[in-house]
Formats: sequence, C-alpha cells, structure tokens
Amino acid sequence: MFSLRHWSLHLLTMVCALALLVPRLHAGQPVVIRYWEKWTGFEADAMREIVDDFNSSQSRIFVEYSSVSQIDRRLTLAIAGGVPPDVAGIWAYNIPVYSENNALMPLRSPANEAGIREEDYLPIIWKLCSHREQLWALPSTPGNTALIYNKKLFREAGLDPERPPRSIAELEEFNQKIFKRSANGRIERIGHLPEEPGWWNTLWVQSYPDRFGAENLLGLRDGFGNFASPQNPFFTGRVAMVMQGVWIYNYIQNYAPADFEWGVAPFPTNDREKLGDISVVECDVLVIPTGAKHPREAFEFITYVNSQKPMEKLCLGQRKFSPLRACSDEFFQKHPNPHIRTFLDLAKSPGAIAFPRVAVWNAINADMRNAVNLIWTGKASADAALHAVQERQQKALTRSEARWERVKEPLQKSWNSQ
Repeated sequence: MFSLRHWSLHLLTMVCALALLVPRLHAGQPVVIRYWEKWTGFEADAMREIVDDFNSSQSRIFVEYSSVSQIDRRLTLAIAGGVPPDVAGIWAYNIPVYSENNALMPLRSPANEAGIREEDYLPIIWKLCSHREQLWALPSTPGNTALIYNKKLFREAGLDPERPPRSIAELEEFNQKIFKRSANGRIERIGHLPEEPGWWNTLWVQSYPDRFGAENLLGLRDGFGNFASPQNPFFTGRVAMVMQGVWIYNYIQNYAPADFEWGVAPFPTNDREKLGDISVVECDVLVIPTGAKHPREAFEFITYVNSQKPMEKLCLGQRKFSPLRACSDEFFQKHPNPHIRTFLDLAKSPGAIAFPRVAVWNAINADMRNAVNLIWTGKASADAALHAVQERQQKALTRSEARWERVKEPLQKSWNSQ
C-alpha cells in the first residue's frame, strides 16, 4: 500500500515520463497556420491551388486555407480578441489604418533575412505594401485601370478602332461622334460616361450633367443592367468607353457577346507628356496580424507565394499580371488576356498611382462619393460640394496625423526591434 509520499513520487515520475513522451508524439507533425482570404469563386480556387502546392512541397508547415466574407471587419475583431489567423489576405489600402493601430507585424526584418528586395517588385507594388517607412505586406495579385473601348462602335462612328483617344479633348471629341439620341430625344448611346460603372466617381466632377442634363443621364442609366451580366451597358453597346481594370477580361468572357471586340489603352490625360500613362493601381496583399501564433512559418508561406513560379501560376489563375519585375515568356504565352502586356506596361509606368496612403482614406472616399452624388443630381455645385469635403476631411486628416505624432515614437521603436 502506497504512502502519500510514495504516491507523490510515483505521480511525479509519471508526469516526467509524459513530458518526455509528448514531444516525441508531436515530432514530425507540421505546424498548422491559419490563412484567411477574402476571395471567392475562381479567384479563391486559384489561391487554393497555390496552398496545395505549398503543402505538398514540404512537411513542416500545413496551411489551413479559409475563404472569409467581410474580412476587414472579422480580422479587426479577431486581432482585438487575441485570436487572429497567421496570414490574412487584405487590400493594400487597408494597410495604413491597420499598421497605425499596431495590428500588423512589420515585415522588413524577415524580408531582409529571406533576401526579398524592393528591386524584385514593380515600384508601385512595393509602395502599396509599405507605410511610414516600414514594410507591412507582400503582394498576392495586383490590378490596375485603363481605358477599355468597344472597337465596333468606333468603326460605326467613323473612328479608327486601333487609335483610341490620347487626351481629354480627344475623349470628348470621340464622345460626341459616338453619342446618339432616339427619336423622342432620349440618350441611346454615349461614348464615355464617368458614372459607369460608378467605381471611380471621385475622379470626375460636373461637366457631364451640365452638358447632357442630369435627368437625361439618369434616364440613360435607368436602362442599364447589372455590371456582372450580359446587360452590362458596355457589353450591350450603350457605353463605348469605360475606365476599367485588368479583371474586365473575366467579365467579357462570361457576359459579353461572342463577337465582342475590345481594346485597351492608357486613359487619356490633359498632358500625357508630363504625366505619363496614368493608371490607378491597387493590390491584394498578404499580411501577418499582430498576435499570430506562428509568424515565422506564416512568412515562409508568404515568401513561397512571392517566388516567381507560384506567383505566375496564381496570377494566371486570376487572369492578372505579376507584381514581380521578373516575368517569364511562358507567362505571357499562357495568359488568356490578349491585352495583359498593356496592363503590365501601365503598372510599370511612372504615371502609375495609388490612392492616398492615409489612415482616413476610407472616410475621404465615402465623403467624396456623397459629394459626387450631390453634384450629379444638381443639389450642389462642384465648387461647393468639394469645398465642404475639403473642410471636413482636412479636419479628420489633421486629427489622424496628430494622433500619429503622439504614438509614432514608441511604435516605430517597437517595429524596428522586430
């Protein structure tokens, strides 16, 4: 019969034996990292292939991939609750607000250790992944804008389908030649309508409502179908030129008529010689949230995605261009988009731009959209509406920058030590 002392020694011996056994039980088991991504459909499938390739390429790390809706909201809650994923796919415009709230792991040190350099990427892409002199992300797939135009409508209007407009003046000249009214005076067709599809309204102001009449333009738009449908007005020939992105190829393949002819060119500017080929560039990016359990393994996966072959496979799967400077001939040979080189050239251009890298950008953008709606419906002049936005958002930006000045020293010290 065991005494209490003997029982305690026996229990201690069992605990020590188990402590030695547990590491052996887990020896060789991979570290599981959780990866949240916002994509669905074929875009999610393209990344799932990359994840499967990575998991098959080694046995130390296993990536558990999940498609997550409303990722910005859910990621914020997960970080605040101390249970974030190890990797998250977000938009580059999210980086300023996440980083300034210390919600992301800085990546400059691990990137340096892995031999990842700024020179490996298109300049605009590296800029999008950085903020406040720190690297916060590496890209997954990029996108950018261009002038997309209907060649058939160009020919019908007596325009050369291989010679798109190069200046704003030419854009308006082409617009007038393509413009068409019905017998009852309603607008049937227009060359370019800034509010179609309405994704970049903040780049336009008031001349179209003044020239064509706000009610006439609203009447035209009432007859438009959904963007992702065969009734998209660009596909039905009601709008001949749109500002759109590299992703338009996927919609053309799915919804446009089989004989649809389209061209891609830099969007016209007032001074192309001075400004270069303007293109708005955005990027899906991979980040490591603060509090991630396995940051080293997470970064190893991100590094894999950013190596040339996996990156080209991912971008082929999503029908986009690669964010890397090095790109194989095979990538272009396999790419289904006949205009992919044009999009890539625009992203390389000195005129490639990003939206302002400030923590309050989402609020500025929303306020600008509201202002554009007031302008288009005749409820405010462009000067009055934009002045009101300037006043409101300058105050918000000033407050944001003042907050940054208060917290930047300890934050930057912490980031630089990681």
